[in-house]
Amino acid sequence: MAQEMPPWLHGKITRERAEQLLKPWQDGLFLVRESTHYPGDFTLCVCISGRVEHYHIITTTSGNGTSQVLTIDEDVYFPNLRALVQHYKEDADGLVCNLKMAVERKSDRIMDGQSSFKSKDADQNNMKTLMTGPWAVNKNELKLGEEIGHGFFGAVRVGEYKNKKVAVKVILGNNEAAQSIISEASIMTQLRHPNLVALIGVVPDNPNGISIILEFMAKGNLLDYVRSRGRSVITKKLQLKFSLDIVAGMVYLEQKTFVHRDLAARNILISEDDIAKVSDFGLAQDSSTQLGVGGKIPVKWTAPEAYKDKKFTTKSDVWSFGILLWELFSFGRVPYPRVPADDVMAFLYDGNTMATPGENCKDVHRLMQLCWNLNPEKRPKFVELEDKLKSLYAIVNSDS
Repeated sequence: MAQEMPPWLHGKITRERAEQLLKPWQDGLFLVRESTHYPGDFTLCVCISGRVEHYHIITTTSGNGTSQVLTIDEDVYFPNLRALVQHYKEDADGLVCNLKMAVERKSDRIMDGQSSFKSKDADQNNMKTLMTGPWAVNKNELKLGEEIGHGFFGAVRVGEYKNKKVAVKVILGNNEAAQSIISEASIMTQLRHPNLVALIGVVPDNPNGISIILEFMAKGNLLDYVRSRGRSVITKKLQLKFSLDIVAGMVYLEQKTFVHRDLAARNILISEDDIAKVSDFGLAQDSSTQLGVGGKIPVKWTAPEAYKDKKFTTKSDVWSFGILLWELFSFGRVPYPRVPADDVMAFLYDGNTMATPGENCKDVHRLMQLCWNLNPEKRPKFVELEDKLKSLYAIVNSDS
């Protein structure tokens, strides 16, 4: 029988809400909240010396790959949140202090419109709706093959559904991960575009979770694609073609007021016929979204205002698109080479930007620089970037 949710677990509340709940910030006062940046992960919020420290609790797979475990320092691992909290009550073990007194949530109902934790009945209703709606797939119609990837939620496996090759995200049975899968599937039911990886259906996998069935993208992610093929295979025409594919998907998300929040070459997938499609909607949310601190933010892809204020918008997606273009035209180099991640924000606020990744793409570099305006309001819209990229593509196409 499942345990009741611990009283100190507050759901998906913002950093600001957590700090309000922790006042008057007595040493050792704590709560745990769900990470909004990394679904399935958590943040431990601890008071010390009149401030609040936020620790990222990572959900990962145990050494033998059979179960989900939790860790803060990737040195000590715990089977569940209760065990983690108990450990840090007994020993600070690297935290600012021992956990002493918990701030308990008022109820299991949604708090201030921020928490994703609902009553058990509501959670079961969400699952039931997803499982019985038009996206539901009979498990017997799906054949699972070999594992082709792995994430915090479990495995990605190749499959076959109605004589068609598919990719299947398979939950390992962790309840928090199941919530993320349900969230991603729910988002994808609202989105349909040729340049977004398509949801095909959802299927029960075990009593605690589900799997989601996605279109199969034979050539993997864009980052690996450009790194493995290099300049001898990938022409500027193809790079611009990929850029147009991606921006078309982002124009659609912009129109739908969805914010991706993790736009990067690693999250773009390539089909057998070289169509680039935006993927990984586990973090996407409608309208502007507030990110709880404590998640490991991909600094080199994140707009300065999003990093500072933890607020993600379409304009921060535009910044990330500029970084993605740099990855694409540099053939997969890590952004800000020779600049440590901890120094990136200082580098930007000093007025610096990345140089062009190549002599033959100075025109595209000018678009990147438009995306990297420190003032979000001065960055172009995706539809404007699409028009500029179309013009560049037409020039290259006429020359070839």
